[in-house]
Amino acid sequence: MKKFALRTLNILPMMALMSAVWAQQTVTVGVSVSATGPAASLGIPEKNTAEVIPSKVDGVEVKYIVLDDATDTGNAVRNMRKLISENNIDVMVGSSVTAASLGLVDVAAETKTPLISLNGNAVVVTPAEGAKHWAFKTAQNDSLMAQALKTAMLKAGIKKLGVIGFADAYGQGWLKEMKAALEGSGISIVASESFARTDTSVTGQVMKVIAAKPDAVLLATAGTPGALPQRELKQRGFKGQVYHTHGSANNDFLRVCSKACEGIILPVGAVVVARQLEDGHPLKEEGMTYTKLYEAKFGENSVNAFGGHMWDAGVLINAALPAALKTGAKPGTEAFRSAMRDALENVKDAVGVHGVFTMSPTDHAGLDDRARVMVKVQDGKWVYQPDLLK
Repeated sequence: MKKFALRTLNILPMMALMSAVWAQQTVTVGVSVSATGPAASLGIPEKNTAEVIPSKVDGVEVKYIVLDDATDTGNAVRNMRKLISENNIDVMVGSSVTAASLGLVDVAAETKTPLISLNGNAVVVTPAEGAKHWAFKTAQNDSLMAQALKTAMLKAGIKKLGVIGFADAYGQGWLKEMKAALEGSGISIVASESFARTDTSVTGQVMKVIAAKPDAVLLATAGTPGALPQRELKQRGFKGQVYHTHGSANNDFLRVCSKACEGIILPVGAVVVARQLEDGHPLKEEGMTYTKLYEAKFGENSVNAFGGHMWDAGVLINAALPAALKTGAKPGTEAFRSAMRDALENVKDAVGVHGVFTMSPTDHAGLDDRARVMVKVQDGKWVYQPDLLK
């Protein structure tokens, strides 16, 4: 008993010393998001969220430095290199869109800097080897959301589907995932068209899709540009159900789309309807914590899914940080960046606002079916539809 007591007395000062050392350290997180350009409605809430993420873990300060890449891959790459060379960052977060995130993956591997992407395309982290050994993500994989859409379509009796998406990695990735999800379901894609995010007209694409007489149309878009084909479908008299991807889940999209959005259905992260979730839902408490912090700073009903992806990046960083610090590596060093990468890969049951993250060497997204709910736009608001996934 005396020996045990003596050992305990020796350990306590050591723990106190470690805490004191940690408290003197600052971990620096670099962020590049699309706060301007076509994806601004995604990047602005991501940028804002960096201001409300808890900035201390076990007494260690976590400092976020945010730059705008204007929805441009070259800018995103330059931002990351600048944050590494001038600010000596320990972790990189970004970007808002797939192409820019892919550009950052190569820089992450070259500089041995862990990267947390904020977009949904699984190609950023799959397979988790080579350059992607350094990449993680917080947005739900598109495949997870495509399966949810298939379930909702089957419940609605859809047989023929038209698709209109972006003419880039996002739209192409979604078309691929939707085809995979629908295989063997009895639902066929009868028309597929694409357009650029900066286009001002999609009349030709919409008319071709309507001519194929689909029961429903999926718009594989993200942010406010998705309002363009949505309005055109309504103006051209399309009467079938219109589905969207989770890329449309922000209030700027609702504002731009206005009444043309009534009745659309889409899968989203639970944070979008945190107040509507049933008590006991695994994500309600974290969702409400984030919602209250964000809306206290940026206004009532201002929270959206994309800011939630940034919050979850903070959840992952804060969950990984204690393990990285225990290695003895100091922030600002290559050894610490490597320790953070390893710690991120071993995060278990970290509750975010979009899902519960459990990473592994083969899974750098770490989300399961809890990371999605279905919503419908009614009276200009997102309304929780739990029955669509049952």
